Amino acid sequence: MEQLWHFIDGKRVAGTSGRFADVYNPATGEVQAQVPLANAAEMDAAVAGAKAAQPAWAATNPQRRARVLMEFVRLLHRDMDKLAEALSREHGKTIPDAKGDVIRGLEVAEFCIGAPHLLKGEYTDGAGPGIDIYSMKQPVGIAAGITPFNFPAMIPMWKFCPAIVCGNAFILKPSERDPSVPLMLAELMQEAGLPDGILQVVNGDKESVDAILDHEDISGVGFVGSTPIAAYIYERGCANGKRVQCFGGAKNHMIIMPDADLDQAADALIGAGYGAAGERCMAISVAVPVGDETADRLIEKLIPKVEALKVGPYTAGDDVDYGPLVTGDAERRVRGLIDRGVEEGAKLVVDGRDFKLQGYEEGFYVGPCLFDNVTTDMDIYTQEIFGPVLSTVRAQTYEEALGYAMDHEYGNGTAIFTRDGDAARDFANRVNVGMVGINVPIPVPLAYHTFGGWKKSAFGDLNQHGPDAFRFYTKTKTVTSRWPSGIKDGAEFSIPVMK
Repeated sequence: MEQLWHFIDGKRVAGTSGRFADVYNPATGEVQAQVPLANAAEMDAAVAGAKAAQPAWAATNPQRRARVLMEFVRLLHRDMDKLAEALSREHGKTIPDAKGDVIRGLEVAEFCIGAPHLLKGEYTDGAGPGIDIYSMKQPVGIAAGITPFNFPAMIPMWKFCPAIVCGNAFILKPSERDPSVPLMLAELMQEAGLPDGILQVVNGDKESVDAILDHEDISGVGFVGSTPIAAYIYERGCANGKRVQCFGGAKNHMIIMPDADLDQAADALIGAGYGAAGERCMAISVAVPVGDETADRLIEKLIPKVEALKVGPYTAGDDVDYGPLVTGDAERRVRGLIDRGVEEGAKLVVDGRDFKLQGYEEGFYVGPCLFDNVTTDMDIYTQEIFGPVLSTVRAQTYEEALGYAMDHEYGNGTAIFTRDGDAARDFANRVNVGMVGINVPIPVPLAYHTFGGWKKSAFGDLNQHGPDAFRFYTKTKTVTSRWPSGIKDGAEFSIPVMK
């Protein structure tokens, strides 16, 4: 069985804690590798290496730091097939979806190549008599990222690309469920010319997370995962004086107005609800048709599309729409929530619980499920299912539909499908959700905008990627300068003012 490793100071390092986690092939249910789980001492060693390397990297001019990312992007294109295959083998998503995972991270790397412009400060000439004022953006020092299983390429790159190009060293603690791609990305960064110690990958579990949160030399921490863990990391990190951004769970609603093109809306719900087996924080998990006629017509269109979905291993290529869930525990949790929805009175119009795939009976598969007549007090509505399950909540009016999205505790993403520009504009302005789609089911912004939710979907003031990433990974230093020829004799006892 393959033994994985940490990546510290530019080389593969075996774990020394004696603790390991199994890494599964979700398609077959078999254990295919073991990953070491670091202890606090191993984390200390990684941070020490980063601390030693960071000052010289920070002193490297931004153009040269950006050139490392330019080469990294080239290497990502070169190794796209290899990365996608490794990602699919451990996560279970299809190869096209895995390539999309890599590409959305690659796009952030491309954006970060513009660091020389994004790191420019401000300058005021002659702010006072002989006085100039200017600002500098300087790295925070050592930053860390704690990233989830569902995007093992994209989200690590969302974290380490801007952090590193800003002049920081970075500690990445990826998910122990699918750790191979983050390790491969670190080796590609090294091949691209990154100095030893600037990107450290330390695999682990809660012990490693706590070591990050408590380490005095780590100045900033980013996290993506569930809301309870996001709240824990935010509170503990802030209590230790760190800059922290955490992104949690989601329950994304899609409003379908009576004037919408229902064929387009149904196709959008199929892709956004069932892609990647629903294991996306931006998945549409709640359809909200307005009016019973709209709901009946939508359900009529959805049923054959859901029943026709092809589920299987990534090795089946184009014959698969989505694959298994990531672990057996994930499968059992999703099945339990489906059972709970039936118990609570929702109508399960497509039941995928009995799905079995010949030759892959031990894989972590759940067939596609479609609920109708879901109410807001049901567990399948309040909780993030993170599986191939779409719930339909019927609204009688636009205001009622809007209220469902606004009243839910999560506020990651939402969408409206309509031909009415007034309704779309009103929805975009009023809904208290961080990312909004108008006839776009998964409104993930491109790399030069920022990604982030509201309410219990996010903790912290700054979002991921885009200009906010450069704000998060830098500190602003402001210099007020006056040379001797402009200084008057004698002490000044009043607060300085610019006359």
